[in-house]
Amino acid sequence: MSKFAPLTIFVILAWFLFDGLGRDTKKLPSPLVGKPFPNLMVEDFKTAESYSTHSLLKDQVSLVNMWASWCVTCRAEHQMLMEIAKTNSVQMVGVNYKDTRKEGQVFLNRLGNPYDKIIFDESGKLGLELGVYATPETFVVDGQGIIRDKHIGELTPSIWKERFLPLIQQLKISAKTNTPS
Repeated sequence: MSKFAPLTIFVILAWFLFDGLGRDTKKLPSPLVGKPFPNLMVEDFKTAESYSTHSLLKDQVSLVNMWASWCVTCRAEHQMLMEIAKTNSVQMVGVNYKDTRKEGQVFLNRLGNPYDKIIFDESGKLGLELGVYATPETFVVDGQGIIRDKHIGELTPSIWKERFLPLIQQLKISAKTNTPS
């Protein structure tokens, strides 16, 4: 039995390595997809006024993007967000995550502001509720406040065109015809 132990261990390790080769490490299943966006009282980035996330997301499809001024990947992604904002195809909600207003504003002044509304999440409470562990993370939320998709990492043109935009268009059509998506 002991002479087969190294072979058995090798076969098991080889199987785990082979199994992991084809997996997309950026596409992690989110337990929140299909569930309501957390309803929290949040603070507006510009005015510091409080409002609920449900009131912000109600009745329109939204792209919710977690970002921070200290995030290198957020800088790389920002031009893509500016392009999406020009299309007016979706409500753009930014969540300034574990940042300061001052640094966040400098970031937006330099790169532009693609967001229709920005939530200030200095303590990371909303991020915690969303299961965010890295920035950027982007969510598609339907008009009923249900999370329909989540992407971890930089939002690229191909992800936007092949995954998010068709979903957003489908959600808008479903909302107009009152059919569940």
